[in-house]
Amino acid sequence: MLHDTLSGRLAPLDAREDRKVGIYACGPTVYARIHIGNARPFVVFSLLRRFLVHEGYEVDLVVNITDVNDKIYQAARAAGRDSADLAREMTERYRADTDGLGLGRPDHEPLASETMDAIVGYIQVLIDSGHAYESDGDVYFRVRSDERYGSLSHRRVEDMDQGEGVEGVERKHDPLDFALWKRHKPDEDTSWPAPWGDGRPGWHIECSAMAEQYLGVGFEIHGGGSDLLFPHHENEASQTRSARGAELAKLWMHNGMVQLTGEKMAKSAGNIAPLHDVLAQAGAHAVVLYLVSGHYRQPLAFSDSALENAARGVQRIREALRRLEPHRPSPPEMGGHLDAFLDALANDFNTPAALAAMFVWINEANARGAGVGDRDLREMLALLGLESLEATKAATDLAHSDPEAHQLLERRELARSARDFATADRIREQLRERGWELRDGPEGPELIAASSR
Repeated sequence: MLHDTLSGRLAPLDAREDRKVGIYACGPTVYARIHIGNARPFVVFSLLRRFLVHEGYEVDLVVNITDVNDKIYQAARAAGRDSADLAREMTERYRADTDGLGLGRPDHEPLASETMDAIVGYIQVLIDSGHAYESDGDVYFRVRSDERYGSLSHRRVEDMDQGEGVEGVERKHDPLDFALWKRHKPDEDTSWPAPWGDGRPGWHIECSAMAEQYLGVGFEIHGGGSDLLFPHHENEASQTRSARGAELAKLWMHNGMVQLTGEKMAKSAGNIAPLHDVLAQAGAHAVVLYLVSGHYRQPLAFSDSALENAARGVQRIREALRRLEPHRPSPPEMGGHLDAFLDALANDFNTPAALAAMFVWINEANARGAGVGDRDLREMLALLGLESLEATKAATDLAHSDPEAHQLLERRELARSARDFATADRIREQLRERGWELRDGPEGPELIAASSR
């Protein structure tokens, strides 16, 4: 069961007969490095894919990259750079930054710049069917031609503002109409050919074309941040409905925003915490645990204390892994906690409830003492993107042969979670003096004996 924005209620996942599920999640516009808020949908839909695969579905996850957009042109002009070159660099940085989360890559990551033929063809269908019109090199979608426009965002057409400002308003038949194609402007350094003249696509048609190219029409889940609901997703849904006579997706999922100082975090607002900085500060495990600590549909407050809480949770898991018997099943009477964990994920992907069930399992394992196997915990960690914590177990077991090094490692992790980096650096030097090399990787800190380097 997943919450469907269109209907406003929980709905069963309606997979195809062969249990195939297509998921399209809107990715970033690559005009700057991404922030921790941009990472939330990446984590949510990457982990949703994991859970569905665990439940026996065959999942195809598509997360696009918007590399043709007004914001990219503006950022490139401000930096005195070629817009395509800026987009390429930021695409590489986005992939590197999200690689740091340790969750793997989506199955497909299409670029708008590589989907132009499909985009132009889509627009032509809309023109031919009367849902769009050309005006002095621009092409606009006739919003009022779609009787269901506004049904996804639950807004009255008269109350809507496309956010395009005054640009092209004199060429629109109706101020509500939005751009499908924008004619080339003298201060823009890239353009593509089209029957209406050289130019570039609008943002919304890019995603309709990329989603359909990989998943067809009527795929199972369309996701993205709640800030995209209007106008972006409303326009996507309307374009496809008008061009294909069918709905783009069966179910629409929207994650809440990560908030700093009570407002949505956004690069344009300047109130951001870049993902690569947060990863360097807290480590991948703490960042992922923080991002799943709140229900995906709710806003998530970002703060140092939130990261510190996540770091403490990571430490609890690590301590449990050290005490458990590797690769052995748990006592049957503990299985109810694993069932509760899986039930929580099946009920609108409720990761906070799943985490609660996992920590109850850990508490009971601790109370039972020796003889409890780690198989259930490893299964839960894998579904939360924390399976590489298991890889740290070997390193921490090695540290047990040097109890003082073991204690130093834990003190260093506590210092990092408290952002006391001076102390953390001093501890690194103390470990080096004892013959240990400390390495921080996507799987967490590891102690490597100097003789094995």
